[in-house]
Amino acid sequence: MLHLVLALSSALTAAAQPPDSQTGASRVALAIVTDLKKHPLVDVSADDFVIQEGGTAREILSVRPADYPIIVMLDTGKEGHADFPQMRKAVARFIERIGQRPLVLGTFGNSPKLVTTFEDERRTVMEKLDELEADATAESLLLDGAALAGQTIRTTGTLFSAIVVLSATPVDASRDAPESIAPVIDSGAILHVIANRSIASGGGVRARPALRGLAEQTRGEYTTIYSAASYQAALDRLADRLTSELMIEYLVPVGSKPSDVKIGIRVLGAMVQGFGVAPR
Repeated sequence: MLHLVLALSSALTAAAQPPDSQTGASRVALAIVTDLKKHPLVDVSADDFVIQEGGTAREILSVRPADYPIIVMLDTGKEGHADFPQMRKAVARFIERIGQRPLVLGTFGNSPKLVTTFEDERRTVMEKLDELEADATAESLLLDGAALAGQTIRTTGTLFSAIVVLSATPVDASRDAPESIAPVIDSGAILHVIANRSIASGGGVRARPALRGLAEQTRGEYTTIYSAASYQAALDRLADRLTSELMIEYLVPVGSKPSDVKIGIRVLGAMVQGFGVAPR
């Protein structure tokens, strides 16, 4: 369980305890540092952080901007057919803002599929995005699309990753089965959902309120919007988060497990929020 350490005094207390000298492996923590007004602070170094595991201070090796892979799944179903150009435009801006990191595009109108790979150059990704269109006859298989993204992420073995799902409908035609959720959880990816709920639900297909819980369980965000024009604002906020995240690598004893991990910051007036710890 990753805990939040907000006060400077907590960081100094951690620093006062000697680090464990029996080291030989490393772990990486994902975190964001902000000021008291929640503005991100990225001009911080390894010397500014303190990390404890089970009350024992760990030696910090490095701090760098997060650059983990991302899969963006677009809703090409019939409900968002008219508004799809705005979704596509918002995704193009999002891709430009998050920098040069591995990124895959996929869709979940009817059968979910990936239209690019992690090996594709950014120019190819943008070209494929521009070619995407919504299908006026397709159902939206939101959860199945997230499952496909999770399966793809898991094969990479990456320490951290994110799945961004853009939904154009309040309902989901995916099958209601644990195997649709398990790939997202097993991948270890952070799930972010931006859901347009401006269209009234109709027919017998149920909405998926559990998706909000899944996003929260993976330390992601579930954002509800009520117009296609709001995709851009929601993705802008998400891009702000992703470009503010830091990866903090620290030494640990061989064979140890992360337990009661606390992250502190020595910068006066700063706060740190953690999103997970992964072995190196």
